[in-house]
Amino acid sequence: MIRLWSALAFLVVVSLLSCQSDEELQRQRYITEGILLYKNNCANCHQTNGEGLASLYPPLAGSDYLADKNSVICLIRYGQQGPIVVNGKRYNRPMPAQAKLSDLEIAELTTYLYNKWGRETTVTGVKAVTPVLNQCKNRL
Repeated sequence: MIRLWSALAFLVVVSLLSCQSDEELQRQRYITEGILLYKNNCANCHQTNGEGLASLYPPLAGSDYLADKNSVICLIRYGQQGPIVVNGKRYNRPMPAQAKLSDLEIAELTTYLYNKWGRETTVTGVKAVTPVLNQCKNRL
């Protein structure tokens, strides 16, 4: 009986996965990786729930700063110095550059951020991230 239930459960999972498009499967992979990257690189300051930390670190959840995805991508790679205004509130703590993250990891992190707090349901692929990062680098 246990084998029958195991086999049935396996078939259900395979059926569900086969119903998803390749893009949806990629989105889910990016989000899964993005969650881990966020927890390891961002959550200490921006908190697991994305609400930031008092007057020290700005929120990501409900943040008007997410309106400019290219700026966010640049900010992840190259960091931030000096004051920044998020949702009308001024913050002035440096955000360290995440130069060690690959373009793919930044794409995964960006996909997670925007699917979680930016009201998107799409993938921000590495093909979109790399040119933005190159433009940022050229402006420095």
